[in-house]
Amino acid sequence: MDGSDPHEHFASLAKYVVLAVTIIAVLNQFGVETTSLVAVVGAAGLAIGLALQGTLSNIAAGVMLLIFRPFKIGDFIEVAGHSATVKELNLFFTKLATGDNVSIIVPNAQIWGGSLKNFSSSTTRQVDLVFGIAYDADIEQAIALIRDVVSADERVHKDPEPFLGVSNLGDSSVDITMRAWVDSGDYWDVKFDTLKVVKERMDTDGVGIPFPTRTVYMVNDQA
Repeated sequence: MDGSDPHEHFASLAKYVVLAVTIIAVLNQFGVETTSLVAVVGAAGLAIGLALQGTLSNIAAGVMLLIFRPFKIGDFIEVAGHSATVKELNLFFTKLATGDNVSIIVPNAQIWGGSLKNFSSSTTRQVDLVFGIAYDADIEQAIALIRDVVSADERVHKDPEPFLGVSNLGDSSVDITMRAWVDSGDYWDVKFDTLKVVKERMDTDGVGIPFPTRTVYMVNDQA
């Protein structure tokens, strides 16, 4: 970015287009043959139009974003392969900032022409966690343990109440899924805190957490 205002470039371009049309009209009034000049100007206009095709696409996308507003300044979104907070939106590009404050400039055409996730559009979000326990662990004990941790967290909504259940029998673990609704602003804190507290409770209560295992069979081919 060179720091210049794109609007100034378009204003300057419009000024020269109007000036060219005016000159051609004046010459035509004085009987000057302007057919060749019009052809040259037309060719130049086509070339400029092709050169500005990407810019015009960004402008059109910017207008659509401003009209339909799929996000606003301050929203946390995932778009064009980036997850970041929206800092600025204009006709040409959208400026984002990552969690470590790295600025990202995304052309509007890439945003409007692709899929977009807006994590800030709703006031509530669902925390979805999976806890693996050993096959010889007590499933009911593990579920009760996780339920106690979730129920004790005042940030977790009671309605709808949290869901807990066995979701998968893995290669080395029985997977228990926990789903709970929270305010959007509490999502990350609840997720991180729940993982930490459940791990500590499992250690205290003796609920085994499995590690990947592999059984090797030795075959003796000697006669």
